[in-house]
This record gives sequence, C-alpha cells and structure tokens, in this order.
Amino acid sequence: MTITPPKPDPRPEKVSLLRYVKLFRQDLLSAQPARLYRAWMAEFKTPFFRSFLINQPDLVQTVLKKRPDDFPKSGRISEGLRPLLGNSVFLTNGETWKRQRRIIDPAFEGGRLKDTFPAMLAAAEACVERLLPHVGGELEFEEQTSHAAADVIFRTLFSVPIDNAIASQVFEKFRAYQRAQPLLNLAAFVPLPKWLPRFHSGATKQNARDIRALIAELTRTRAKAIKDGTAPDDLATKIMTTADPETGQFFDPEEMVDQVAIFFLAGHETSASALAWTLYLMALYPEWQQNVAEEAVVLDDPSFASVSKLRISRDVFREALRLYPPVPMMVRETTCPERFRNRDVPVGAQIVISPWHLHRQARLWDDPDGFDPDRWGTENGKRCQRDAYIPFSAGPRVCTGAGFAMVEGPLILSMLLRRYRFETIPGKTPLPVAHLTVRSKDGIWLRLFER
Repeated sequence: MTITPPKPDPRPEKVSLLRYVKLFRQDLLSAQPARLYRAWMAEFKTPFFRSFLINQPDLVQTVLKKRPDDFPKSGRISEGLRPLLGNSVFLTNGETWKRQRRIIDPAFEGGRLKDTFPAMLAAAEACVERLLPHVGGELEFEEQTSHAAADVIFRTLFSVPIDNAIASQVFEKFRAYQRAQPLLNLAAFVPLPKWLPRFHSGATKQNARDIRALIAELTRTRAKAIKDGTAPDDLATKIMTTADPETGQFFDPEEMVDQVAIFFLAGHETSASALAWTLYLMALYPEWQQNVAEEAVVLDDPSFASVSKLRISRDVFREALRLYPPVPMMVRETTCPERFRNRDVPVGAQIVISPWHLHRQARLWDDPDGFDPDRWGTENGKRCQRDAYIPFSAGPRVCTGAGFAMVEGPLILSMLLRRYRFETIPGKTPLPVAHLTVRSKDGIWLRLFER
C-alpha cells in the first residue's frame, strides 16, 4: 500500500467571513478550499480588501522576479511580527529594504558558507550527543530541531553555543513568543491607519521587549569587541563592519537588533520546521532513511567538501521542503491596476503566493502529494523546480540564507541518520498546521534507536 505524507483537510468551499477569520487564526492551511490545489488563480472578497491567490508560474514570476517593485511586501500579515522585528529586512520595502540587503548580502556570499561550516558541524555534533540519553524512547522532535537550529544560528552569528547564558534566554523567550501566536493581528483583515495602535497581547509585547533587550546586549558586546580588534570573524562581525556601498552607512544599533531578530526568526524557525518534517518522512519511508544513512559515511571525515557528496540527503531535504515549505504563504500588494487572467486586479489588492499550494499544484507536478526524492532527476521535476518551487521565495527578495539552509539541513540530517534510526509511532501521525511556519499540531513524535 502506498503511504502518503499527512496533509490537512481543506475547508468547505463557501464559508462566512467570520468563520474564515476563525479558521485562519487557527491554521492558514486548513482555512483554504481544495480548489486551490488545481486553480491557476483564485479571488477572495471581503468588505475590507480583495485577495488573489496565484498558482500560475508566469504570474508568480511576474510578481517575484520580473516586476518586484510593483508588488511590495504587504504589511497586513506581518503586523503581528512588528513588536519583535521592528524595521527589519523582512518587513521593509523600497529603498530602505534595498539598502539593508546591500549590507546583509555580502555576509552570506558563497565563500562565507565555507567559513561557517565548522560552527554548523559543531552544532550538528552537539545535537547528536543531546539525543543519546533518549535512545529506546519516544521523543518530540520539533523541540529537538528547534534547539539544533537555534544552536546553529548562535554559533554562526555570534560564535557562542546555545548553552551560552544570553543565547539560551533568547531561545526560551522566542519559544514563548511563538506560543502567543502573534502572526495574525486585526490589521490582517481590516485596513487600519498606520497611526492607530495595534492591539498586541501583553505577553507578545513583553516577550518581544525581552528578546530585543537580550539581542541588544549581544550586539553592544560585539561592537566593543570590533572596536578593540578582538571580534571573531563570524556573521555578526561581517554585517556590523559592512558599509552600504552606495551611502557608506553602517547599521545603527537599533537596526542591528532588528536584523538579528529576523535572522533568528528566519534561520531558526524555518530550519527547525524543515528538519523536523524531514525526520518524520525518514521514519515514514525507512528505505530512504537507509539510503541517507549509508551515504553519510562520507562524514566519517567531515569537511565542507564532504557536504557536496550528500546528494541523496540533499534530494530528500529538497523534497521535504516541497511537501512542507516552512513559510506556506507570501503576501504582496498591488501598487497599480493589474489584469491577471482576464480579471481586473485593483490597486491595494493582496497578491498571495502560496508555496504550500504551488508545490502541490496538480496541473504541474507528477504525484504532487507523494514523497519522491527521485523526482528531481526527472524532466517533470527539473521543470517544476525551475517554475514552481519556491521554498525560499524567488527574485530579489529570495531568502539571503537559502544557500546556508541547503548546507545546514542535509548536514544535520546526515549526522543524525549516521548515528540513529527513527521510527513512526502508531496513533501519532502529525497534522500540518501553519502559524509562523508549517509545524505539527501536536508535535512530531518518533521513536529513537542507535545504529
């Protein structure tokens, strides 16, 4: 019998706005109708705004690659993140965003990946050792991958492990911030004027203040080390010492806190989601798990060059990102009247690009809901990877850390499968839900065995 990875049931085709808002707050995925897995475009109307989800590759290319300035990032969905992220590169548009990317991008250029590899490897080894006491038992792995991904971020960004006092506080506060589910705010549905206060919960605002204060302490310490000439050559030092080539300006302390907050959010939350789902898929498909484990012998002598030999691991991780893209939806906004598929799209309309639906588009992908890492070597897989695969977005706003993630994910996966074997637990099939990222409703529980 063919096993299909879990997928949430869609909502009924027609629901009231109140019902839709309630479903949307509970989970972005099950709040959507089934037709989105086949539609090239779908329109949603509310009393407050119009929204168009686009699944047609050439329209996605238009919005993300060909005319990105005409479709800036919408502030609606990200309203709930502003207490934490401030004016970070994740939320800005226009010239502000371009200036921020000119400063940030050099830290993530190809040559820098090799420099960060020892820190990634150390985090992977620490993850392997943390699991040893749990051999023979059942364990919730989203928590474990969150810990591992946070460790990678702090080691590569600030050259400190997650066990560092400040790093561990940031990690715990961020988990509390996630539990408050701040992504959806009233402004996501009602176009409130910018001057009107946003009604974030007290817990959300307090956790955001605490996280930002801890990050500010890290950046102040690093600024002093840079001044004294004692700073390590890591990502934080690179970003803080890089001037905008056009203006000569550096990030000021407040801006640096904003950027570190999004590095932690993007680099930790998305990597944790992707790795947890990949481990579940390995437990669900033991033959692929064995393939990855056998390939991982190249890590007996780990080096940056050995990562390029993890081809099976990379294809498995890529397929997990297709089925469970960490960021399920991206929202842009029209700045001028458009006409898509013979429909008028007014100024201010929300343009939703959903990697979740695009990656499972029944008109594009062979066996869209199936797990098949071999697909990347087929003509269909190659074409879809080019036209309909955007786990890191695409165009100028493509995730800065995409290359970073494609080293980190296969490396940690291979290190874990080289040492351990994972099995599913009957009755504990994870249900995908999306708030900040695609996670499991009740966690991802697996049995752990030593090889």
